[in-house]
Amino acid sequence: MKGVVSVGLLLALCSLLLAAAPEDKSPLPQYDSRGNLLRPEDYREWMFLSAGYGMNYSPAPGSHEMFTNVFVQRWAYQDFLQSGKWPERTAFVIDERAAQSKGSINQTGHFQTDLMGLAVEVKDSSRSPEKWAYYGFDIDDKSAQAMPKGNPCWTCHEEHAAVEHTFVQFYPTLKPVAKKFGVYDEKREQVTVAK
Repeated sequence: MKGVVSVGLLLALCSLLLAAAPEDKSPLPQYDSRGNLLRPEDYREWMFLSAGYGMNYSPAPGSHEMFTNVFVQRWAYQDFLQSGKWPERTAFVIDERAAQSKGSINQTGHFQTDLMGLAVEVKDSSRSPEKWAYYGFDIDDKSAQAMPKGNPCWTCHEEHAAVEHTFVQFYPTLKPVAKKFGVYDEKREQVTVAK
């Protein structure tokens, strides 16, 4: 009987410890010994926010039209739903893919094909005094260094993002959340020319 009670107490203690364990906040951004961001390999398992096609922030025509798919870690997404704020170590991955219109049975419209590169935005004030840093990965890159201070990505996000440094105006599931928490900058929806 004593053994049964001991096992029962041990199981209860283990359950209590598991329930009190901190929320798993993985994946987190990883860096190499030089401080370069390591390519997030499992980002396609993250939360999908939105896709764009042929988006161009300049009035000049782009060189080619592509799809951009935006992903964020699930834990950061859940935090945003609860507070309207992006927590430290949030990472966004923009998966850039070529577009094709003719293929298989497709008669009209466009579909996604080959990966062309990744753009990654990370909120990590321990590594960047500006809080947000931007990284570009070519197809085979395993790591990338942060773009220098004042880069076009940082400047554009600073001037045009509706919530912190993020383009929530293009994420239809998060826009109402940001509005509910009063963190949505309505004027960022106005059509303007990016610098």
